[in-house]
Amino acid sequence: MSFPDAVSNAWHMVALSRDLKRGGVRKVTLCNTPIALFRSESGGELGRETGIGALIDRCPHRNYPLSEGRVYKGALECPYHGWRFGADGACKQVPGCAAQTADDTRLNARALRVYEAHGAIFVTLSDSAPDQPDLPPDFGNPQLDHFWWQQGTWKGRAFDAIENVMDPFHTNHLHHGFIRRRDIRLPVKLLVTSYADGIEMAIEQTQPDLGLMSRFLERDRSRSISRYYAPSTVQARWEGETKLTLCVTAIFTPATDGTFTPFARFSTPKDMAKGMAPGWLKQAAIRLFLAPVVAQDRRALERQYGVMEHFGHPKFTSGPGDILGGRLHQLWQGQRLEPGSDPAAEAML
Repeated sequence: MSFPDAVSNAWHMVALSRDLKRGGVRKVTLCNTPIALFRSESGGELGRETGIGALIDRCPHRNYPLSEGRVYKGALECPYHGWRFGADGACKQVPGCAAQTADDTRLNARALRVYEAHGAIFVTLSDSAPDQPDLPPDFGNPQLDHFWWQQGTWKGRAFDAIENVMDPFHTNHLHHGFIRRRDIRLPVKLLVTSYADGIEMAIEQTQPDLGLMSRFLERDRSRSISRYYAPSTVQARWEGETKLTLCVTAIFTPATDGTFTPFARFSTPKDMAKGMAPGWLKQAAIRLFLAPVVAQDRRALERQYGVMEHFGHPKFTSGPGDILGGRLHQLWQGQRLEPGSDPAAEAML
């Protein structure tokens, strides 16, 4: 694998719960590893109790992709010879043969640990990962309205996508008119705080941004905070004078060296008594204004990766606006930071 151990050994989100129906099979890719996800006919609440199995997508018999099989009698059946495997990888049956398979570990498929919560399915390739993923604040807060937005697998590197959402300076140009404007900039204060296992940037300003999305969806916003939770999650929080206005948790799952699968969870206040819009209307408005922004980022990351492919490697020069320096990459590599706060930086966004 070309990924750092801190990345390849972590928990990663690989699918939405709604995309894996009972009796369904789905192929996903994580850190260059193909995986066959399946859900048996029974269900529960968490992890394997939901009947979810995650097997390396290779039948141990003749190396056929298990993801092309079906769920039969609660196990994943390989379509080549019909060998059936449970969520634990154990070979349940070899059709046509009277031999018992339960104690013959040679016949087992390799099983991975699975965790399911809040409409998300997580998998880890490592036996040494914690019992479950460490989720960011408000990920499952019942006092907020939540919805998921997923748009397939993108071309580009997961790390570059993380750097993209942590970088406010590209928004004036790439997202001109939607988030900010390149021709009219506003004074802001940038506050960077390093933690041992993460880093955040707060943007304080006296008036909201001039883009369409900001003007219509977050008119009372005075502060935003983006925090990187290594290795693959960024949570952005927009705050008004008295409360949270919007929280976006973006998960960038590394699929291969040159592709990643982004998942976004949007959370907004649930306060109908004070005139907040209903959840379905907020979701529709967010999708409407964010769709072109997401398309712009997707195109930019694909073109960026195309240049890297052409020249054979990335070659970055950091400038005055790159105030996080190499700290994002240090965290991606599994290194820890010296906790502390940077001096406040004045900027025009």
